Formats: sequence, C-alpha cells, structure tokens
Amino acid sequence: MSIINSIRSQLVPINREGFRFIGYFALGSLIAFYLWSPLGWIGTALTIWCVLFFRDPQRVTPVRDGIVVSPADGKVSRVINAVPPPELNLGDRPMARVSIFMSVFDCHVNRSPVTGRIEKIIYKAGAFISADLDKASEHNERNSFVISTATARIGVVQIAGLVARRIKCFVREGATIGAGERIGMIRFGSRLDVYLPDGVRPQVAEGQTAIAGETVIADLRAGVKELTFRVDKSPRQNS
Repeated sequence: MSIINSIRSQLVPINREGFRFIGYFALGSLIAFYLWSPLGWIGTALTIWCVLFFRDPQRVTPVRDGIVVSPADGKVSRVINAVPPPELNLGDRPMARVSIFMSVFDCHVNRSPVTGRIEKIIYKAGAFISADLDKASEHNERNSFVISTATARIGVVQIAGLVARRIKCFVREGATIGAGERIGMIRFGSRLDVYLPDGVRPQVAEGQTAIAGETVIADLRAGVKELTFRVDKSPRQNS
C-alpha cells in the first residue's frame, strides 16, 4: 500500500451536506486571520469542529432477521413507554421508546434501524427546545418515518434540538431500505426516537453509548427477554 493510500484509509469521509458549511467556516477563518491572528486560530478550531461534525464513517451493521439497530450516534437518554406522535398512526397506546441524544460532537448522519419499506414520512414544524428534554418529542420540529418490516411497523422520529435548525431527509416514501443505510441527518445537536412494536423489549439502557447502524437496541423476534445492565463504578487503575 502506498503512503497516499495509507493516509486516505485513515481519513473519515465527509457527508456532502457539510461541504458548504466547511467552506463558510474556512473562509471566515481566513478573514479572521487577516483581522486579528488569535481570532483566526479560533476560526480554525471551529472549522476543524465543523469537519468532524459532518463526518460520515462507514458502519458494520449486523445482519439477521429481527435486529433493530441504533439510528443515531449518541447517548441513550430515555428508555420508556410513551404514546407515539399521532401523525405516525401507530395507535394511542404507549409503546416502548428508545431515545438517543446527539450532542454537537457526535456524528449526525442517521441510519435506518431495520430492513423494510418506508411506508410514511411526515414533517412537522415546531419549537427548538433542548432535545434532551422529554417534552421535545411533542413540541419540537420533527421528521417522522414509519418503516414496515415483514412482521412489524417501526416508528422513527428525527427531533430538532436547541441548536439544530435543519432536518435533512435522504429517502422517499415507498423506498426499500436496509438496516444501517442512511436516511437523513440533523444540524446541529438533536435526538432520535425509535418506537418499538408491542411486546418488543429494548436491549439497551439509559446512559449507554450507541453507534448508528451497529448497536443493537432491540430484537423483534418473539420471546427475546429484556437485558439487565450494570454500571461499572470501579475506580480507574493508574498505569
């Protein structure tokens, strides 16, 4: 392998949605350097952050019938039963909901949690309160999907946050999608909710770190029991 190819293999791809913003940040940094050098270095740091924000790394998705993978990178902020948004038409009974909060430092490319067909996509305008608050599911701007599998219907909701001002959708209604394939992204800091069918137990816990397209958050197969978790509170060992 050549040195150039070796370097390329270590670089994380950038989603094309970010090219314009990276250009804005880079141009602003050049202008800032012209005005005052320390301000230019601040702009450079922000440009690097912008590059990292729009990173779009490849993911290795487990392939098996019934697996539900995380649609987002971030921290599992809520694992509760909640009534899904009415626009999903999933009924008015509480369903198991897994919420994943994406900070401004997480990758914001969202992926399909299951293999199936995009049955419905519904955009709803709203507020921009902090996405880690539970009421954001009801009041914030959101883009919702219903994905039909061979045995179930899954609700996925992109929720804009306090800083986020744009939800981008990459798919269309009627499209067939594979688990782990890209469905959209949110700029800048937000949340994803996944509504699971009746009887399906989440396989993640609050506080757990999830990786989009890789972390298994549920299993649609009948009879799969809910996992129990423990938090490692042992002191770190000094090397």
